[in-house]
Amino acid sequence: MQLVSFGIILLTLFDPAFPQSQLFGLQGSNLLRADGNTIETSTPVNMTEPSTAVTEENALQWTKNDKRRMLHVVYCVGDLDKTIKFCTECLGMKLLRKRDIPEERNSNAFVGYGSEDSHFAMELTYNYGVDKYNIGTGFGHFGVAVEDVAKTVDLVKAKGGKVTREPGPANGSSTVTASLEDPTGYKYELLERGPTLEPLCQVMLRVGDLDRSISFYKRAFGMELLRIRDSPENKYTVAMMGYGPEDKNAVLELTYNYGVTEYDKGNGYTQIALGTDDVYKTAEAIKLCGGKITREPGPLPVLNTKITACLDPDGWKSVGIYNRFFELICG
Repeated sequence: MQLVSFGIILLTLFDPAFPQSQLFGLQGSNLLRADGNTIETSTPVNMTEPSTAVTEENALQWTKNDKRRMLHVVYCVGDLDKTIKFCTECLGMKLLRKRDIPEERNSNAFVGYGSEDSHFAMELTYNYGVDKYNIGTGFGHFGVAVEDVAKTVDLVKAKGGKVTREPGPANGSSTVTASLEDPTGYKYELLERGPTLEPLCQVMLRVGDLDRSISFYKRAFGMELLRIRDSPENKYTVAMMGYGPEDKNAVLELTYNYGVTEYDKGNGYTQIALGTDDVYKTAEAIKLCGGKITREPGPLPVLNTKITACLDPDGWKSVGIYNRFFELICG
């Protein structure tokens, strides 16, 4: 039987060149679980039924009560093995699962600090023959919390990694940080913190209107505004958005640079995946809050789950995934 990677399928949903009739025509496919075994995806699971039309008030109230968390972030890399080595040897992540799909000419791997059913993860996607990507000016960095930034930087150097800013407080903050680059050129920021349940702690994206973005992620995605920090001397403002305290959860760091309303998003960074108990109500809330649905909510037969996908007001992609799916791959 054909083995299908969930991350690869999600990526192809946003590629207009991919023949989706081929994707949805697959029958009896298997899916790789986190423990290395496979599960049959042709057996139906008990998924929620499509929601009926709801009022704006009901949709937004439901969003606040939905069982949500940040699941993983997806981006393309020029060398999968080198990036896995960087994440595991330099940053101490684990390789959670890996899949090669030669018939689709791509591979992907999930890395992180714990099981995907309880931790935020990174999905690395390699497309055969593509060794470089335009990262653009809109993507900022991935944040990783460590107990000793200087010690981690020494390890990165010893492993041949690239350090772009040495350890020390940055931009008036008292937190010790340092900056790294992975083999494809994505930036990572190390943040010195005590022991944490979620070391993979930030995804930083730049936005053109911070108030608009805060409102969207609060109302459409049910996130909390955890804190906001303005830095007039450096001409930017940062808002931390998420589903719980920064020391226990991954957060979305939205950065507004004074006077900059548009950014080049490049072709490397792809999307963030969020869990939801109802993709239909999720899509309804997104529409009501000014987001653009790029895939209408509904079944994804290959994986026997349901998803929806959207763009936020700045054009950043997100996908909502029915929570039951992760019981299958991680349970």
